[in-house]
Amino acid sequence: MKKESIIEKIIPVMFVFFTMGFIDLIGIATNYVKSDFALSDTAANAFSVMVFLWFLVFSVPTGILMNKIGRKKTVLLSLVVTFIGLCIPFLIYTGFSMLLCFSLLGLGNTLMQVSLNPLLTNIVQGNKLPSYLTMGQFVKAIASFIAPVIAAQALIYYGNWKLLFPLFAVATLIAMVYLYFTEIKEHVIEGKPSSFKECVGLLKNKVIFILFLGILVHVGIDVGVNITAPKLLIERVGMVLADAGYATSLYFLFRTFGCFAGTFILAKFPPRNFFTVSVCMILFGILGLYFSYNQITIYICVALIGLGNSNIFPIIFSRAMMYMPARSNEISGLMIMGIAGGAVFPLLMGVASDSLGGQTGAVIVLTVCVAYLVFLTFKFKSIYQKG
Repeated sequence: MKKESIIEKIIPVMFVFFTMGFIDLIGIATNYVKSDFALSDTAANAFSVMVFLWFLVFSVPTGILMNKIGRKKTVLLSLVVTFIGLCIPFLIYTGFSMLLCFSLLGLGNTLMQVSLNPLLTNIVQGNKLPSYLTMGQFVKAIASFIAPVIAAQALIYYGNWKLLFPLFAVATLIAMVYLYFTEIKEHVIEGKPSSFKECVGLLKNKVIFILFLGILVHVGIDVGVNITAPKLLIERVGMVLADAGYATSLYFLFRTFGCFAGTFILAKFPPRNFFTVSVCMILFGILGLYFSYNQITIYICVALIGLGNSNIFPIIFSRAMMYMPARSNEISGLMIMGIAGGAVFPLLMGVASDSLGGQTGAVIVLTVCVAYLVFLTFKFKSIYQKG
């Protein structure tokens, strides 16, 4: 394929990666919904369950669907579902409509996460593929970074934070049309599609199981900090939500920087050594939240967590794929199912915060998550020896 042809096909795919980042708007949106409807932390964090539950339920079925209708059509379907979800809050704003919105965003993102990376392999292969996959994650992170900024500016200047949704809906529509008219020749997939039973059966393997749990807690930290950081600033510093929401952007700014830097660091240093350094940064950041009662120290802790958490997923994911290369399809689906950690841990954080009467409860749950990653750093040596 000529270079010009590759670029022509890469641009619309990268645009879709940008829309993939819209899922991260749930962090700041949850805080606004909590404020608008006077919800408890448990009730507010339950909204994130409606987003990430779909990763548990539909990851493997999406793989089966992809084999039947093709990768491009599955990505287009994900964009249609995402577009509908983004239109709801601006048309109807109630507690139920937001549950429906978050559900559709979760379903659309599940379809997208499972199908978009394989679609990219139809455009680039070999040694160039990892760099393009990293580029996609970088583009995705940009959307995650700007969402809280747009919401805050919309509230300050127009009195309506929900302007974020139609803006992202338009971007999704453009990506959908652009990809639809882009010709991408798909490879014929041979072999029997992975079944749900086969995928889940891999959890009987000890190594796959502990790596799967690693994905669960990683996403739990990602979504948990996304939701909790603004609440900490409101509770401890007395900031208004529009200003506190910038903590989420700060988190994703350092996560974006970490993702970009990680592409070069991982090319020169062993992944398990980099993993240890990353976990240490997360640990220091979360422990610091126990003692942070001013804006600057909370921002420093959030930045450390964002930087450390930026490369946890690709390291665990790639290790799992290399551990059993003959079962890569099943393992890929199983690891994507681990994104359901974004549903489990924020809910536990909400319950803990309500029980203790403050966000320290949420920080305790985050500490449990990072404690597991610390455990995983000690297991990585043996895992690499087995792989």
